[in-house]
Amino acid sequence: MTDLLNRYGALLTTVFILLTGFWLLILIVLPNVYLFEHSFKPYLPVAEIGGPKDVYSFDNYLTFFRSPIHISVFVWTVVYSAVVTFICFLMAYPLAYYLSKVSARALLPTIFLLLFIPLWVSEVLRSFAWFIILALKGPLNASLLGLGIIEDPVRWITGFRGVIIGLVYTYVLFMLFPLYNAIASLDSNQIEAAEDLGAPWWRIHWRVILPHAKPGIASGSVMVFMLSAGSILVPTLLASTNSRWFTEIIQQWMFESQDWNTGSAYAFLLLILCTVFVSAVMRIFRVKLSDIAK
Repeated sequence: MTDLLNRYGALLTTVFILLTGFWLLILIVLPNVYLFEHSFKPYLPVAEIGGPKDVYSFDNYLTFFRSPIHISVFVWTVVYSAVVTFICFLMAYPLAYYLSKVSARALLPTIFLLLFIPLWVSEVLRSFAWFIILALKGPLNASLLGLGIIEDPVRWITGFRGVIIGLVYTYVLFMLFPLYNAIASLDSNQIEAAEDLGAPWWRIHWRVILPHAKPGIASGSVMVFMLSAGSILVPTLLASTNSRWFTEIIQQWMFESQDWNTGSAYAFLLLILCTVFVSAVMRIFRVKLSDIAK
């Protein structure tokens, strides 16, 4: 607070605080409190709202646990969100290391600009583009057939393959930038010292770079996992009939069944259960909240 006052003065500091408070309270806290409160109420006709049947209960939450199909969809959503997170890490780590320790500093602005360009296009258009690319007679199959890599067209939009590809493409940068910041803060002398002592390249990464990049890995993994589990556009456009995403069930409750109460309960279950899963994984890998906050 003192730094804000010294840098911007009392007037601008007050404006910043008010705008931040408006964003948090009006656009985040109050809508979620409203949904949370309605998640305990039954879905009733308008004439019965406020009547004797309009009481708080856990029925909307119990609806989830009474449906094996919905439980299965949730489990697969968590599993494939974890798969997306792992793939994003495998793709982002080498690039983050290259950008932070190998690439010439003069090239970094150009490389970052090229990485940011896809974000200038809306997620809807990017998902539609991948739908065209992954189509049975799309450019990906045409290229693979032309190169002789495959003999018959591959149905990419079958199972969870299309969803995984779309989610990795959409959220890989959320893994890259925390990793880049973490690795860039590592003193290169430590890497040179390990090389001088005869350590192979894989041991340098395992014993020196990865432990130092732990906060970036944790931060990127949490963001990618939670964003993947809560994604709706990519699964809607790139999923098949046998690869439903949990957010699609929430959307069906709210917009097709017009049951916002049960939909709210499912939304909070997604948040709570994913938070429990992330906390459990953090405990297994001995990652603390302070590591993510670095």
